[in-house]
Amino acid sequence: MRPTVRRLTLLLALSTATLTAAHAQQKLKYPKPNADEIYDAVAKPAVPTTGLQGYADYLEKNQKYPAAAIQNGQEGTVEVTFVVEKSGGVSDVQVKNAVAPLLDAEAIRLIKGGPKWVPAENKGQKVRQRVTVPVSFMLPLGAGGPAPKVRPDEDGAAENKPAGPTVVKADQPARPVGGTDAFFEWIQKNQKYPALARKKNIQGKVMVEFMVQPDGSLTDVKLVKRLGAGLDEEALRLIKAAPKWEPATYQGKPVRQKMVLPVLFTLL
Repeated sequence: MRPTVRRLTLLLALSTATLTAAHAQQKLKYPKPNADEIYDAVAKPAVPTTGLQGYADYLEKNQKYPAAAIQNGQEGTVEVTFVVEKSGGVSDVQVKNAVAPLLDAEAIRLIKGGPKWVPAENKGQKVRQRVTVPVSFMLPLGAGGPAPKVRPDEDGAAENKPAGPTVVKADQPARPVGGTDAFFEWIQKNQKYPALARKKNIQGKVMVEFMVQPDGSLTDVKLVKRLGAGLDEEALRLIKAAPKWEPATYQGKPVRQKMVLPVLFTLL
């Protein structure tokens, strides 16, 4: 074979090998994503369908601050981690940093019951992504604190009086008959949404303070945080008409205790 022909043949072979290698490299560069893979960082992250502000509003308006957590002065930010599926739903909801069992459980409930998400995308395809959302619990001014402080009367009965040398903590804090969930269910069932608030599309939480008396009745009801448009008056009516509670006790005898609870108003 002449040198020119041999050189041409060699160049053709090298060119073919180069094109084949480039084609193979291109295939390796864009593999199909694993359908079950969970991404932490993606080209287009998942976002709530309501937008970030809308999602924050959902968390605030639908939060049910556990009565026992308010009573015990528990607050803080619960970080919840979960997977946004390709369908926009959430799965594998877990608490990343525990604050208090009741607050942790409420944070999980909020995330599971929240609006759908726009799924993440990576290389032009929908993928699963792990997301972390902070859920904050903040006590209203003057709410919460340790169990009520009481001291014995001269006749041995316990009553709620200012702290002094003989001040002690109640053995058992006040609680709704049937539990907190039953109490809030009663509130929702008997709630009459004011027409003005409905017309103005006002919703949220009204914080109400009251005293649980030794006989379980709720007295001294007043507002701590207002919403207006008739919602404040309705919150007061509900607490005043609510079923009796199991009072706080000290040495087996009932005592008074101050409580602050949210009354939630949500438009359906």
